[in-house]
Amino acid sequence: MQFKPYAQGLTVAISLAVLAGCSSTGGTQDGSMDGTSGTGAGGSDSASSQGMESGQGTSGSEMGDRNAIPEERTIYFAFDRDTIRPEFESVLEAHAQYLKNHPNTDVVLEGHADERGTREYNLGLGERRAQAVEQYLSVEGVSSSQVEIVSYGEERPAVRGHDEESYAQNRRVVFSY
Repeated sequence: MQFKPYAQGLTVAISLAVLAGCSSTGGTQDGSMDGTSGTGAGGSDSASSQGMESGQGTSGSEMGDRNAIPEERTIYFAFDRDTIRPEFESVLEAHAQYLKNHPNTDVVLEGHADERGTREYNLGLGERRAQAVEQYLSVEGVSSSQVEIVSYGEERPAVRGHDEESYAQNRRVVFSY
């Protein structure tokens, strides 16, 4: 059977639309800032269970691998700094170990800043913080192809407030798997 050119084009378009729909994770875009970034309602854990409910098979080892992602996914920075604080090195080492053991897993490093400073400056600061984390992971042996950087600057605060405690919680990098 031979399709006419417009029928072939329509078939390809429908196939791509179905494929694009299947690749959606169903996660939220509210930028969860509770340190878990992606677990809970709409996050990676529920996405895994949704896949099982819809009949997609997931082996026990794959489920175990998702549970092996380090729980602490947020590191914090000092005011106007992009240097890694020593108390967060163990968190970074855990993520580096996980990524080295799972070379097909990718992570997005989301850089954030508090509201002080201009929007442009804070976007740059968030990016420099995420780059510092990427550099640390690279030194630990993580492939650069597994890491993506996004800076939200001051646009997605973890806490709304105008005091030092709020600012401190907003100066962060979040690991998003």
